[in-house]
Amino acid sequence: MIRGIVFDMGGVLIDLYYERCVAAFKAIGFEQICDYLDPCHQKGIYGDMESGKVSADEFYNFVLTKCNPGTTRADIDSCMKSFYDGPSKEKADYLIALKNRGYKIFMLSNNNPIMMRICDGDFSKVGIGINDFFDKAFISSTMKMLKPGREIFLESIRQTGFNADELLFIDDSPRNVEGARAVGMNAVDYVQGDSLEHTIENALLFYSEPVHCPAQKSSLVQ
Repeated sequence: MIRGIVFDMGGVLIDLYYERCVAAFKAIGFEQICDYLDPCHQKGIYGDMESGKVSADEFYNFVLTKCNPGTTRADIDSCMKSFYDGPSKEKADYLIALKNRGYKIFMLSNNNPIMMRICDGDFSKVGIGINDFFDKAFISSTMKMLKPGREIFLESIRQTGFNADELLFIDDSPRNVEGARAVGMNAVDYVQGDSLEHTIENALLFYSEPVHCPAQKSSLVQ
C-alpha cells in the first residue's frame, strides 16, 4: 500500500524552460552556459552547487567572471528564475487533496540554495510552501548527495519512516526513476505537460492491486 508520495520538483511540480534560461544567461554575456546547464542533471560548478560541494557565493563569483561587466547577483537570480514557471494552482490543489486523503507528501530534488530561495515564494503563493506543507523536503545540496545515486534514495526513505515499497516516486528523468526502482521504491516517469493527477491516480490504483502481469507494470512506469 502506498502511504507516501515523493515528488521531484523541476519538470514535475514546476515546468522547466531550458532554452529560455539559456537565452537569459547568454543575454548577460555567459556564452558558455550550456557547458553547465542541463534540463535534468547539471554539470561543472552548477552540478557542484547542487551536490553541496561549492557554496552559492562561490557559484555567483564564478558566473560573474563569465558575464558582461556590471552584471549583478540579482541579474543571475533573474536568469535562474527564467528556468521555471511556478507551480500551478491546479497542481497545488491536487497535492493538498492528496494530503487530505491521508498521504504523506515529500519532495526529493536535485537543487541548489539559490533556486530554493527564489522559488520558495512561488510555492507559498499557491498554498504548498516548501517548509510548511511538505512533510519533508530532501534537497541534494543540503544532503550533499545527488539523484540518481543510491545513497540519496536510501537516506530519503529512512527519513520518511516508511518502507521503500510504501512510497511512490514521481520524476521526469528516466535515470532518476531507475535509481528509485533500484532501491525498491515504486516509481513513475512523468512527462512535463501530462496531467499530474491522472498520472498519480493511475499509479495509486495500480500499486494498490496485486500485479498479475509483469508486462503491465513495465508499461505503466516507463
